[in-house]
Amino acid sequence: MGNSKQTETVKSLGLTRELQQYLVEHGTPPDDVLSELRDETREKIGQLAMMQIAPEQGAFLTFMAELIGARRAIEVGTFTGYSALCIARALPEDGQLICCDTSREWTDVGRPYWERAGVAKRIDLRIAPALETLAALPADHSFDFAFVDAHKPEYPEYLEHLTGLVRPGGLILIDNVLWSGSVIDPERQDESTVAIRAFNEAVARDERFDRVMVAISDGITMLRVR
Repeated sequence: MGNSKQTETVKSLGLTRELQQYLVEHGTPPDDVLSELRDETREKIGQLAMMQIAPEQGAFLTFMAELIGARRAIEVGTFTGYSALCIARALPEDGQLICCDTSREWTDVGRPYWERAGVAKRIDLRIAPALETLAALPADHSFDFAFVDAHKPEYPEYLEHLTGLVRPGGLILIDNVLWSGSVIDPERQDESTVAIRAFNEAVARDERFDRVMVAISDGITMLRVR
């Protein structure tokens, strides 16, 4: 088990720091590579490190990608590469993860850790607006797994592209769907909150997917493409 410093904000709604630590320790806890990546992200990026997924969420991504036998995956929003590392580890040696992000500075933090974990050759990082990268990919349903954690007002457009990219039976996981509880707060009318709220309502009626929303970290909607 890694020795990550316990200084980050607890992202999972309703969990104390102690309960979250218990939860992580009784699942598959982050190893030293993941823990050190979290530490370096906090050291280099400061408060914005809160954008990184929680450790229990990373373990969940690995578990789900392994469970469906994913070979090709795509991620929208990579930040410093923690989620990419978790997904890439679940893929076979000849698997591929396409990562969409606009920041060379942030993704460069993660690159050495991808190398240390032995998964760098599986990761195809594309620095460009995600919608451009997604639009350039053929809609051939060749992906098994997708994870979305990027610009919230663009969630509907990401999903439309991914619906053509992910095979029937494949999974699309979407992060931050509870938005720290703001989705049910009528006083919150900022752009991102309104966008996530509308996205959640639309997905709840979308018959292209089997769907479940789970309270892991800041909320994840899991979509199984029909």
